[in-house]
Amino acid sequence: MNPGEKGWLKEYLEFRKELLKDIHEGTKKSNHPEQSLYRVIQPTGLMYGQPVGDIHHPSVQQWDEKARMKILLAESLISSSLLFHDKEIKNPDELGNIIYKTIENIGNFYNNIFPELATPSKTLFGRKKTPLELAEKILDKRIEHSSDVKMNFWTSFFHNSLLFLDVYIFGQWIHTNADRIVSDFFKFEREELRFSVVKVIACASHANTNVEYEERRLMDYFLQGADLNNEKKKEARKLFEEGISLDDLNLPTNNSWILKKYFLEIAILTIWADKRVEQSELDFLKKMNMHLGFNDEDLENSLMAIEGFVLEHWEQLNSLQNKQDYSQVSESFIRRLRRVTNSYKGRLQREVQESEELMALINKAKSQELTEDEKNHMQHLLIVVLKTMPTFVIISLPQRFLTLPMLMKILPQDFFTEMP
Repeated sequence: MNPGEKGWLKEYLEFRKELLKDIHEGTKKSNHPEQSLYRVIQPTGLMYGQPVGDIHHPSVQQWDEKARMKILLAESLISSSLLFHDKEIKNPDELGNIIYKTIENIGNFYNNIFPELATPSKTLFGRKKTPLELAEKILDKRIEHSSDVKMNFWTSFFHNSLLFLDVYIFGQWIHTNADRIVSDFFKFEREELRFSVVKVIACASHANTNVEYEERRLMDYFLQGADLNNEKKKEARKLFEEGISLDDLNLPTNNSWILKKYFLEIAILTIWADKRVEQSELDFLKKMNMHLGFNDEDLENSLMAIEGFVLEHWEQLNSLQNKQDYSQVSESFIRRLRRVTNSYKGRLQREVQESEELMALINKAKSQELTEDEKNHMQHLLIVVLKTMPTFVIISLPQRFLTLPMLMKILPQDFFTEMP
């Protein structure tokens, strides 16, 4: 399968059928569907404009960044649809029908809400295109439209992270009757949300009262990808030069948890752009966190989610290849993770004790060296235990970064010796 050739979408859906079933079943386990969507999307990198999420396909190493982003966007749109499907799916045929209907809606959605991507429903010879053909062509155009140059982590973030808004708006749109009034509403929402991202970047850039060179470059890249009209671009640049206070931010969050999370994490990454986070900027993030109606734990989780994402994909995010930066990020992440494990120490110990396999490995390690396979299995089982903690129901753990020695560093002191 090659995402650059015709027919890629049909082939990929067949290949990923089981995964999509797992996504639907996984979302039903949460009482907060938007948190489930965040859990699915955040590790893929789509929210940050980075196609680095794991795609388990034998040909994935041959795909370029655009091909990976196309696949992740298709999966995220389908996940958004499955998330709000409130009826039980009884068999694979029902799942196939739901996915087929979602694909049909993808074509309708982009043709209605993104006029610049409008794609005819018929071929040059008058044959009506199938929903798969239409969706495939539109997704091709959407990714081509979002990025046409090779970019580093930071420029790519502000150029491509707007794809997340596609997923968010699609999740709302798919459950409406797509008449002209509804389409006009969502077109307006699309523009309003995109301009809100500009306001967040401008606000965060002025957090330390000094707009850095890196932040200026990021605004330029963002404006290239945001498709704002000339009047809005002029207004955006004025906001960026003069700044905007939190009180004047007025973000259209629609009381959406995941949309507020997106705005908060855009602010965090804007502040990260110059690889220095000053106290005044941390104070700003705390105030913005409160402004969005979040508590301290929400900000801590977002900081941990972003640090974990960066550490997990350090080798792929080539602009971050700097030993000192890596050390700073990893130390910060470890401190946050240690605070979580300390607060849930008793619960973690109970979870460990309930795992016969894990207890057997721990007891063996007390008297002799474990084999490499045993160490790897112990690492896997400890991460499974960590995932039972409430914090990690929402955010994803960087499994490649959390080696067994690293896990030993983040677990509370005397964690194993205090167990019988």
